Amino acid sequence: MTDAGFQPVYIHGEDRSSRWLITCDHATNTVPPCVNGGDLGLPAADMARHIAYDIGAAGVTCALADTLGAPAVLSNFSRMVIDPNRGLHDPTLLMKLYDGSVIPANRHADADEKARRADAFYAPYHDAIAQLAARQDDTVIVAVHSFTRQLRARPPRPWHIGILYASDRRLSDPLMDILRAEDDLCVGDNEPYVGHLPGDSIDQHGLKMGRPNTLIELRNDLIEDPDAQHAWGARLAPLLERALQQMETTHA
Repeated sequence: MTDAGFQPVYIHGEDRSSRWLITCDHATNTVPPCVNGGDLGLPAADMARHIAYDIGAAGVTCALADTLGAPAVLSNFSRMVIDPNRGLHDPTLLMKLYDGSVIPANRHADADEKARRADAFYAPYHDAIAQLAARQDDTVIVAVHSFTRQLRARPPRPWHIGILYASDRRLSDPLMDILRAEDDLCVGDNEPYVGHLPGDSIDQHGLKMGRPNTLIELRNDLIEDPDAQHAWGARLAPLLERALQQMETTHA
């Protein structure tokens, strides 16, 4: 189950030696040709929504990596093909209904189909992260995501940015303090949702390996265009550097 020439993962700045490693689990809404002919059966409007990918996150990821002089790993398949930010046994690994939209190509996907997609897309993405993270003993992982301002039939979300974490708060706590000192930001503490699922990307590459980590959620209406994505990447980089310095001072 492969497509000649299709690459399920994109590495930006692979040769960079920074201890930072930036990841983007939901970088694109691409449906590979080998998955239902490259069409999940959804209208174009749905494929352009947050249900298909994290709008703006890829641009922020690359801008942040450029400013930090760091490598970045980005997925090249829609989260609806298979979600790389889930454990392999998570029931939402292959979604059949998302924010009111039924995903036709997934409705009858069985265990064999899920396994094929995991081998073709999920595994190469995580292998790339694991290999880059292992190059240094002091790797710090930052996962970049975006969230929609309002889910269907739900109230608007007030946060501009959310910092998500699980048991390891070493980097997230100082980062939240620094962000809250910015006059123009409403900062979410494990909002718009709790930042941990067993087997998710941070669990695999951060928590289980003992690496400092944080997950950044940006509201997607703030990063819709390239200029905004570049501005956020440039803004976040020095704040992350300060947070890392504070973390190392506190936990020395």
